[in-house]
Amino acid sequence: MSKTATELPTKRSVPTGDGVYSDAQLLLAARLYYVDGILQNQIAKMVGVSQAKVSRMLAVARDRGLVRITVPEYEPRDRELEEQLTTRLPLKSAIVIRKVAGQSVADLRNTLGYFAGPIVAAEIAPYSTLAVAGGRTLQALTDAMSRAPGPARPVIVQAMGNVDSTPGSYDASEIARTLAQPWGGIYLTLNTPAFVPSVTVGKQLMGLKDTRDVFERLAAAETALIGVGNLQNSVFIERGVLQPKDIQELHRAGAVGEILGRFYDVNGEECQTPYRQRVMSLPLEQLRAIPNVVVAIAGADRTAAIRGALRGGILKSLVIDDDGARALLANS
Repeated sequence: MSKTATELPTKRSVPTGDGVYSDAQLLLAARLYYVDGILQNQIAKMVGVSQAKVSRMLAVARDRGLVRITVPEYEPRDRELEEQLTTRLPLKSAIVIRKVAGQSVADLRNTLGYFAGPIVAAEIAPYSTLAVAGGRTLQALTDAMSRAPGPARPVIVQAMGNVDSTPGSYDASEIARTLAQPWGGIYLTLNTPAFVPSVTVGKQLMGLKDTRDVFERLAAAETALIGVGNLQNSVFIERGVLQPKDIQELHRAGAVGEILGRFYDVNGEECQTPYRQRVMSLPLEQLRAIPNVVVAIAGADRTAAIRGALRGGILKSLVIDDDGARALLANS
């Protein structure tokens, strides 16, 4: 960011609630602060006012046009990588956000969400149904979406049951609620665990009318917002839902990725494990039928999982950082 204090030839005085400051006083304060980097307590001694008034003087200088702050244009998107992704991979659209050197994963998620959120929000049709999963990157994306103009009165549906009894801000239930409120939408919650203890319990829950109604609405969604995990980076592992023995069994079954608690192989086919019948979430075959399935990913650690989901026809649109995009394009 470049900051310049510009001296104008006029000699007028500016009346304020703090007194009357001449242009010369305002310009001196602005020059010392913006150009020379002098602390406000030192400026106060040179200008002849209290330190508390220096901040007010700087504001007055900006209001009167004596100070003009300019920011060089910054392009957050990598359009060339976006074109490569949609040309070389089976994607309808791609948003690639540039990563800044030294960013942590958490900072990258926030940057990606901030710039991509309004773009994704603008693509959602009025009165449509939106299926929503959970995840930290998805939370950053939907936080930005909720602050942008959204579709008129959408139906926001929780696409997966609750991971545990204490859902956090990045769980599907909270993300769906966050989107529904500012857009004046309807929020449908899936009041079940993400993993049930047995197939019998799952069938009993599916026998409830409320549960069936939510799944019927999910199957009719026009858009889905989801995250992708793997056997090293998944909310189910992080929260202790899956134990080491479970992860070993999933490895043996060929699992490379996880979407909505459903583990799939390199071709995007759900692995044949006991967990498949215990997951309370939108099935992958129904997810494939949704016209636009948007995945938000920060980082390059889930490249194999994304490739598998693309081979299986699960993903349609991708929000990713430039490092992740390059890793995805490598040898593809």
